[in-house]
Amino acid sequence: MKRFISCLLVATAVLLTAASCEDEKPNVDITPIMDKALNQSSSIWYADFGSFPQKYDRSQLPIGVFDSGTGGLTVLEVILAADYLDNIEGDAGPDGIPDFHGEDFQYLADQANMPYGTYSSEGKADYLRELAVKDALFLLGEKYYLMPTDKTAKGEKKRCKIIVIACNTATAYGLGDIKNLLELSGSGVRVIGVINAGVNAAFEDIQASRERDSLSIGVMATIGTIDSDAYRRTILQVKKERNYPGFVQVVNQKGAGFAEAVDLESDYVDLSLTSPRDSYRGPSLGEGESDIKEELLPVYNFCFANNGVLYKKENGKYTQFQLNSAANYARFHLVSLFEKLRQTKEQAPLKSIILGCTHYPFLLDTLKQTLQELKEYKKNGMYVYAPLISDDFKFIDPAVFTAIECCKALREDKLMALRTRNGNVEAYISVPYYKVGSKNLEKDGGLTREFKYGRFPGTEEITTVPVPFSKDNLNPDNLKRIQKLVPYTYEKIKEKL
Repeated sequence: MKRFISCLLVATAVLLTAASCEDEKPNVDITPIMDKALNQSSSIWYADFGSFPQKYDRSQLPIGVFDSGTGGLTVLEVILAADYLDNIEGDAGPDGIPDFHGEDFQYLADQANMPYGTYSSEGKADYLRELAVKDALFLLGEKYYLMPTDKTAKGEKKRCKIIVIACNTATAYGLGDIKNLLELSGSGVRVIGVINAGVNAAFEDIQASRERDSLSIGVMATIGTIDSDAYRRTILQVKKERNYPGFVQVVNQKGAGFAEAVDLESDYVDLSLTSPRDSYRGPSLGEGESDIKEELLPVYNFCFANNGVLYKKENGKYTQFQLNSAANYARFHLVSLFEKLRQTKEQAPLKSIILGCTHYPFLLDTLKQTLQELKEYKKNGMYVYAPLISDDFKFIDPAVFTAIECCKALREDKLMALRTRNGNVEAYISVPYYKVGSKNLEKDGGLTREFKYGRFPGTEEITTVPVPFSKDNLNPDNLKRIQKLVPYTYEKIKEKL
């Protein structure tokens, strides 16, 4: 009898502990797209995670990377060229062999739905969250469209073994949903975002210099990323985790139009124009926080060559002023960040600027040149910006730490491919689906603004489809930029263009 009571007490304790653990599980927000992917086998978004390859098969699967456009190729480029770890032992330090040698990749540029950075300001943050999940589902799936006129996806591809979100805005709004989806799926697939990687890089640099004084960290990112407050919260969180004792000021700069200019979105940059147009959506002259200040024109030092600025003048004064090159957008936003710092009470020197959008490294040379001009700029014989710039200032590209985190995750899960051959890259880009109709398309073939931001989450409607990269769906100027700035990636995709 005593033995029975003892066993009963043990069993009761186990049940109570289990119930307590069950009660402590965090509530997961199951969005409509997550529910469709997990539970609704009749949905076009159903992922069939039950058929996902088991662990011993998964090492040979590709690594999936996605972004809102081609800017994420800068992250893929860093991953392909990465040599930060010993390939045999996994210890820190280069060994002359790329960390991802032999790994295959799939890249998705959700070009048709970009810019991601403005969905939140349009009141469509929920739809942005859904787009991020759909991007991940594509990489986790086995189908793609051969062309936008296909009624169904006829192309076949492999599923991906890990997901890298190469987009800061998608990380800010979609990382939590994708992580929850993958945990609920039981697939064992991990997801990595770029925001934590960028912040950790900033603090690694601070600790390496043994700095303990007050300092500023700048963040240049899309409107959506800044509005999410993800970078500021992460910076303060990492500061606490690392016990950094000094005062850290975060200076955010919303890069309105910057990413769009890199991707040559016609509302922001139109190289065919020689005069201002009514459809322009970039910054203009004014006195607001996001406006171009006429008194700062000598500081911006915009390039007017090749119609880099479209303007009209009357009686010697500008009546219209429109930026028309990605380089001029870069100049405007960097100067605006320094002006913001200059107006603060705590003018702690700027230690670094995190390039919180994957499109921005394309203009790194312009940003560096502008920074040098700011260092040298004087007014009334006094340096205006030099005191605000740390002697060892750096631009930080989060891609480096993203690559390291991805490699470590694959090693921990024993999922490195360990092939002797060179890896491949399959690149896809989203385009409008044929059912969208011409009335919802711009003259360049993209979705109209009204249609793009008029959609709602939770439907079965297909409005964009992923197709392979080709010269038909890549802007020639953008393709030249890709060839110049991400040569490793270009070499792997050029034969399929």
